[in-house]
Amino acid sequence: MYTLEDFQNGQVLLVDKPLEWTSFQVVNKIHWLIRKQYSIKKLKVGHAGTLDPLATGLLLICTGKKTKQIQDLMGADKTYIGTICLGATTPSYDLETEVIRQSDPSSLSEQELKDAIKQFLGRIQQKPPIFSAIKQKGKRLYEHARAGEQVNIQNREVTVHEFEITKINLPDVVFRIRCSKGTYIRSIANDFGEVLGVGGYLKSLCRTAIGNHTLADSMSIDIFERNLKASS
Repeated sequence: MYTLEDFQNGQVLLVDKPLEWTSFQVVNKIHWLIRKQYSIKKLKVGHAGTLDPLATGLLLICTGKKTKQIQDLMGADKTYIGTICLGATTPSYDLETEVIRQSDPSSLSEQELKDAIKQFLGRIQQKPPIFSAIKQKGKRLYEHARAGEQVNIQNREVTVHEFEITKINLPDVVFRIRCSKGTYIRSIANDFGEVLGVGGYLKSLCRTAIGNHTLADSMSIDIFERNLKASS
């Protein structure tokens, strides 16, 4: 159970982000619930690492004095499980936008898939998706994309520590990946499809760990609200 002092002194809340919620919406909801519970006007609340709306899984929400640790927490390695759909591409590299190109991936062998995986291990150069929140020329990249504007996106170096296929049911490939801060799994899905010559996009994604924090230890927003109300 919680007290107001707990939140002011600082908490790192492990929250299971629901599908189609933005990370900002989760922060706002937690912030609102705490302020309502204790009838306060101000409290610092932030998250340590964005999840896309179509992704689920672990989101670290920091309150009070723990918000000073956000940058350190964001620097930790992240672990994800997800599904790449081969044989199609989308502008956003996931299901946020419509499929624009299709091909038949059915002739791909398991060995070809595993060989392609090797190209993404270690330090790699990655181009972030145009539909991302990175700022360029004073605007988010997704704002440029929605306005139909062309921008030159610079590659960035990221590190993929582990990348394994856990199930193949073409066109779907289920995977697990552990990577550094700043890695776009959507870009890996797109680039994986490119390497195989058939295209690909991220069909689903769930973050299972941030550093030593795991999804298994997280709670839903509903459970947090229930625990909060039980604290009074």
